[in-house]
Amino acid sequence: MTRNDMRHMDTEMTCQELVELLSEYLDETLAASERLRFDAHLRTCSGCEAYIEQMRMTIRLLGKLTEESISAEAQRELLATFRTWKANGADHRG
Repeated sequence: MTRNDMRHMDTEMTCQELVELLSEYLDETLAASERLRFDAHLRTCSGCEAYIEQMRMTIRLLGKLTEESISAEAQRELLATFRTWKANGADHRG
Protein backbone atom coordinates (compact mmCIF):
# COMPACT_ATOMS: atom_id res chain seq x y z
CA MET A 1 0.00 0.00 0.00
CA THR A 2 1.39 3.37 -0.96
CA ARG A 3 1.60 6.44 1.27
CA ASN A 4 -1.09 8.05 -0.90
CA ASP A 5 -3.38 5.04 -0.31
CA MET A 6 -2.86 5.33 3.44
CA ARG A 7 -3.61 9.06 3.39
CA HIS A 8 -6.88 8.44 1.54
CA MET A 9 -7.91 5.76 4.04
CA ASP A 10 -7.87 8.40 6.77
CA THR A 11 -10.10 10.70 4.72
CA GLU A 12 -13.84 10.20 4.80
CA MET A 13 -15.35 9.74 1.34
CA THR A 14 -17.90 12.31 0.19
CA CYS A 15 -21.13 11.47 -1.60
CA GLN A 16 -19.71 13.09 -4.76
CA GLU A 17 -16.64 10.87 -4.65
CA LEU A 18 -18.84 7.81 -4.22
CA VAL A 19 -20.88 8.74 -7.29
CA GLU A 20 -17.69 9.26 -9.31
CA LEU A 21 -16.40 5.80 -8.28
CA LEU A 22 -19.68 3.93 -8.73
CA SER A 23 -18.81 2.29 -12.07
CA GLU A 24 -15.56 0.93 -10.68
CA TYR A 25 -17.40 -0.29 -7.58
CA LEU A 26 -20.06 -2.09 -9.60
CA ASP A 27 -17.41 -3.54 -11.94
CA GLU A 28 -15.42 -4.65 -8.87
CA THR A 29 -12.30 -2.84 -10.12
CA LEU A 30 -12.07 -0.31 -7.29
CA ALA A 31 -8.65 -0.12 -5.62
CA ALA A 32 -8.59 -1.76 -2.18
CA SER A 33 -8.02 1.52 -0.33
CA GLU A 34 -10.90 3.19 -2.17
CA ARG A 35 -13.13 0.17 -1.55
CA LEU A 36 -12.55 0.52 2.21
CA ARG A 37 -13.51 4.20 2.09
CA PHE A 38 -16.48 3.42 -0.18
CA ASP A 39 -17.81 0.73 2.18
CA ALA A 40 -17.26 2.96 5.22
CA HIS A 41 -19.27 5.74 3.57
CA LEU A 42 -22.11 3.34 2.73
CA ARG A 43 -22.36 2.27 6.38
CA THR A 44 -23.16 5.86 7.36
CA CYS A 45 -25.05 7.24 4.35
CA SER A 46 -28.49 5.82 3.63
CA GLY A 47 -28.86 8.18 0.67
CA CYS A 48 -25.86 6.70 -1.14
CA GLU A 49 -26.97 3.20 -0.20
CA ALA A 50 -30.36 3.89 -1.83
CA TYR A 51 -28.65 5.43 -4.87
CA ILE A 52 -26.54 2.31 -5.42
CA GLU A 53 -29.59 0.07 -5.11
CA GLN A 54 -31.41 2.23 -7.67
CA MET A 55 -28.46 1.91 -10.05
CA ARG A 56 -28.37 -1.88 -9.58
CA MET A 57 -32.10 -2.07 -10.29
CA THR A 58 -31.70 0.10 -13.38
CA ILE A 59 -28.92 -2.16 -14.68
CA ARG A 60 -31.04 -5.28 -14.07
CA LEU A 61 -34.06 -3.77 -15.83
CA LEU A 62 -32.05 -2.47 -18.77
CA GLY A 63 -30.59 -5.92 -19.23
CA LYS A 64 -34.13 -7.13 -19.95
CA LEU A 65 -34.95 -4.30 -22.33
CA THR A 66 -35.05 -5.02 -26.06
CA GLU A 67 -35.53 -2.65 -28.96
CA GLU A 68 -38.76 -4.45 -29.81
CA SER A 69 -40.14 -3.81 -26.31
CA ILE A 70 -39.97 -0.02 -26.79
CA SER A 71 -42.73 1.64 -28.78
CA ALA A 72 -41.78 3.61 -31.88
CA GLU A 73 -42.99 6.79 -30.15
CA ALA A 74 -40.81 6.14 -27.10
CA GLN A 75 -37.81 5.48 -29.36
CA ARG A 76 -38.36 8.81 -31.14
CA GLU A 77 -38.67 10.64 -27.81
CA LEU A 78 -35.50 9.06 -26.44
CA LEU A 79 -33.53 9.90 -29.57
CA ALA A 80 -34.80 13.49 -29.52
CA THR A 81 -33.86 13.81 -25.85
CA PHE A 82 -30.34 12.50 -26.45
CA ARG A 83 -29.87 14.79 -29.46
CA THR A 84 -30.99 17.81 -27.42
CA TRP A 85 -28.77 16.76 -24.51
CA LYS A 86 -25.75 16.45 -26.81
CA ALA A 87 -26.51 19.70 -28.64
CA ASN A 88 -26.66 21.54 -25.30
CA GLY A 89 -23.15 20.42 -24.42
CA ALA A 90 -23.99 17.68 -21.92
CA ASP A 91 -21.24 15.57 -23.41
CA HIS A 92 -18.62 18.20 -22.42
CA ARG A 93 -17.39 18.49 -18.85
CA GLY A 94 -16.41 21.87 -17.52
